[in-house]
Amino acid sequence: MDDVLRTMRISAAGMRTQGTRLRVISENVANADSLPTGPGDLPYRRKTISFKNELDRATGADLVGVEKIGVDASAFPSRYEPGHPAADAAGYVLTPNVNTLIEMTDMREAERSYEANLNVIKASKAMLNETIDVLR
Repeated sequence: MDDVLRTMRISAAGMRTQGTRLRVISENVANADSLPTGPGDLPYRRKTISFKNELDRATGADLVGVEKIGVDASAFPSRYEPGHPAADAAGYVLTPNVNTLIEMTDMREAERSYEANLNVIKASKAMLNETIDVLR
C-alpha cells in the first residue's frame, strides 16, 4: 500500500512540474511576436525552466521539482522594419528570441510526460481499488 501511495506522489510531483513547464512555454509562445514599443526598448526575452530532485521526507522518495525559471540570454534576432517606432537608425527592430518550433516541440514533450504521469496515477488508483475489492 505504501509503495502505491509513494508512486502516486512521485507521479503527482511530475505532473506539477510539467504543468509549470507548460505555463512557461505558453508564455513564450504568446509573446513570440511581441515587439518593443519604442526606441531602445527590448523585446520579450524567452523564459527557461530547470528542474531538480527533491527528497520527500514523508516517503523517502526522490521527486522532481522546479529549480528555477530563468531567461534565455541568447541574442535577439532583428528584422528590417523601418516604419516601426522601435526601429534603429538602420531600420531594424529587435524581435523576441523565441523560436516557436522549439517551443512547440518542448510543449509536446511536456504534454507526453504529463500524460505518462497521469497514466501511472490511474493505474495506481485501479490497483488500490482492486485491492480494496479483494479485501471486502
